Formats: sequence, structure tokens, C-alpha cells
Amino acid sequence: MRTAYRVLASLIALAVVLQVAAIALAGFTTAADAEDGVTIGADYSNFGQSYHSMAGTAIGLVALIFLIVSFLTDVPGGRLLAGIVVGLVVVQFLLAVVSFGIPALGILHGINGLAIAGVAGIASRRASTPVAASA
Repeated sequence: MRTAYRVLASLIALAVVLQVAAIALAGFTTAADAEDGVTIGADYSNFGQSYHSMAGTAIGLVALIFLIVSFLTDVPGGRLLAGIVVGLVVVQFLLAVVSFGIPALGILHGINGLAIAGVAGIASRRASTPVAASA
């Protein structure tokens, strides 16, 4: 189960990196489309935006599985770290929803995403550390 914990934590961190890449792609695609005369309106979408949305949902699901697995492993502080990841993912969804009404909060959405990757990375490293033998 320790390996499953490490893989899930690493997968979450990697997924966040792909989220950053996707939203950058979305921004540059939107700018290029606008420059080419494409009308950017409420019905406008591009691959980066669509991927970012779908992958965000997938990260939420993986985070819940990660939390469940954390109860089945002996990773030191593993449950706490998994709980923090899930909490940050919940905050991420809330920030995403609120940021459409208050775009400046999108900054917090980006920072929180990096926090998710950081905590997941710490969890992955913890799972890679051998368990100390008890006396």
C-alpha cells in the first residue's frame, strides 16, 4: 500500500503540473485566436480550457482515492498529508467557481494549485522513506 500511496501522491503532483501547462496553453490559444479575429464570447472554448476543467475533476477523484489509501498504509503523517491535499483540492474547486465572478481570486487559484503539488510531493517523498524498525 505504501507504493500505491507514493504513486497516487506523485500522480497528483504531476497532474497539477499538467494543469499549469494546460491553462498556459489556454491563455496563449485565446490570445492567438483573438489576434486572428476569432470572436471570444461566452461560448468560446479551446483545448487548454477543456483539458484544465476535465483534469481538475480527475484530480479531485484521485485525491479522494489517495485519502482512502492513506488509511491503509504506514507512511508517517500520511493521513494528515492526504487530508491536507483533499482540503486544498476542495478549496481549489471553490476558488475556481468564485473566480469566474471575481477574476482577481484566480491568483489564489493558481497559488493553491502549486500548494497541492507541493504537499503531494512531500507525501510522495515520505512514502519513499523506509519505515524505521521499532525496538
